[in-house]
Amino acid sequence: QVRLAESGGGSVQAGGSLRLSCAASLSWGYAYGPYLMGWWRQALGKDREIVAAVGSRYSTYYADSVKDRFTISRDNAKKMLYLQMNKLEPDDTAIYYCAAGSSGRLSSLESDYGYWGQGTQVTVSS
Repeated sequence: QVRLAESGGGSVQAGGSLRLSCAASLSWGYAYGPYLMGWWRQALGKDREIVAAVGSRYSTYYADSVKDRFTISRDNAKKMLYLQMNKLEPDDTAIYYCAAGSSGRLSSLESDYGYWGQGTQVTVSS
């Protein structure tokens, strides 16, 4: 039903910024607005963890580690999800995944996300 494609990853020095984008393609008859959308990341040797999420009613969730540094936003008309990342730290180095959940309800549970992109690498050097 939903295909997701991330872009915008890259290498940056600590303190720098990056903006990730996620383009969604939906099957005929499905609207983007009702979906829960989120950004997750997985660092080498670690479990995947949520970074930020935005529900269908634009409520947001942020992991404590990124609060006040990252901003999640969505553009329903363009079927796009964004993650503005400022003041990047080496610990932010990971593969970042865009994910979607059909419930629309804001959630930080991985099981609530049924659709995943291929991921984009973010590397922050000290």
